[in-house]
Amino acid sequence: MKNKNKLFVLLAVLGICSLMHARVQADDSVSMLFAGDVVLDGKPGKMIADGKDPFFAVAHLFKNADIRVVNLECVVATIGEPADKNFTFRAHPRTLTALKQHVDAVSIANNHSGDFGRAAFEQMLGLLDQQQIQHFGGGRNLREAHTPLIIEKKGLRIALLGYDEFMPRSFEAEAQAAGVAWSEDTQVVSDIKQARQLYHADLVIPFMHWGWENDKVAVPRQRQLARLMIDAGADAVIGSHPHVIQDVEHYQGKPIIYSLGNFVMDELDNEPQTRGWILRLQLDKKGVITWQTRLVNIDDEGVPHPVPTANTACWNRQDSKLGLCSNAADK
Repeated sequence: MKNKNKLFVLLAVLGICSLMHARVQADDSVSMLFAGDVVLDGKPGKMIADGKDPFFAVAHLFKNADIRVVNLECVVATIGEPADKNFTFRAHPRTLTALKQHVDAVSIANNHSGDFGRAAFEQMLGLLDQQQIQHFGGGRNLREAHTPLIIEKKGLRIALLGYDEFMPRSFEAEAQAAGVAWSEDTQVVSDIKQARQLYHADLVIPFMHWGWENDKVAVPRQRQLARLMIDAGADAVIGSHPHVIQDVEHYQGKPIIYSLGNFVMDELDNEPQTRGWILRLQLDKKGVITWQTRLVNIDDEGVPHPVPTANTACWNRQDSKLGLCSNAADK
C-alpha cells in the first residue's frame, strides 16, 4: 500500500513538472500582432480630437500581445504642402497618444508617408520618437531607412524591416535626405542578411507595402519577392497596401500573408475594403510556432470591429497545414 502511495506521489510530481515545463515553454515564446493600414486623418482623427478611441473595439485583442505592429498610412505632422496626387493624408500629432495605447511599433514604408514633403516626414520621425513609438521602413537618410528595428522580448531578438513598392518613388530616402525604404531586390537581400549577421537577430520579418489596389490575389511580383526574402533568411513575410485581404501561403515552411487589408480608415470605396485581418504570430527561436488571423469589419467612421462569427486562416507548426480557425473568442 505504501509503495502504491509513493507511486501516486511520484506520478503527481512528474505531472506537475511536465505542466510546469509546458508553461515555461509557452512563456518562452513571444506573441506578435500585426494589423494593416491605419490612417489617423479624417474621421478617426476627429474621433481622437473628441476624446474617443478608434481602436476601442479591438483593444482587448491588442492588449494580450507582447508586440503590436501596424502600417501607419499617413504622415503625422503640422507642416508641409500636399503632394500632387489623388489622396494625401496628414494626421495631427495628438493622434499618436491614442496610437501609443495600442501599438508598439509602426511601419512607415508606404506611399503616403511623403504626402506633405520631406520636412513633414522628418517632423513625424521626431514626434514618434517623443511618444516612444518605435518605427521602421524609413528614416532621416538612406542608411537609417534600411536599418532594422530590433525588438527583444523574453530573450528573443526580432528584426523588423519595412519596404515600399508603390509609387511615387520620389518618397524614397536618399544618402542625405529623409524618406522611406524602397524594395530593390539586392538591397532587401542584403538587409535581411545583415539583420542576422550584424544585428544578431534570431528572427527577421519584413513588412511590405506592395501589390495592386483591390486585387484579392497576390500578383507575380509579390510572390517572387516574398520567396526571395525567405530564401535570404526571412522567417515570415507580411504585407499591406492593396486595401483588401489577399491570399496566404507557405514557402519553405514559412508564412507569407500577402495583404492584411485595411484597419483604421474611413471613406472606403467598396465592400471588400471594409474588411481586414489582425494577424497573430507565436514565435520562438526556430521561427513561427503558430499563426492565426482575426477578421474585422470597418464601419463608416473608420473603426474596426471583430467578427466573432467568422472562420479565418490559421496554421501551426505541429501539423504544418493551413486551415480555418474560429473567431468566436473575439467577442
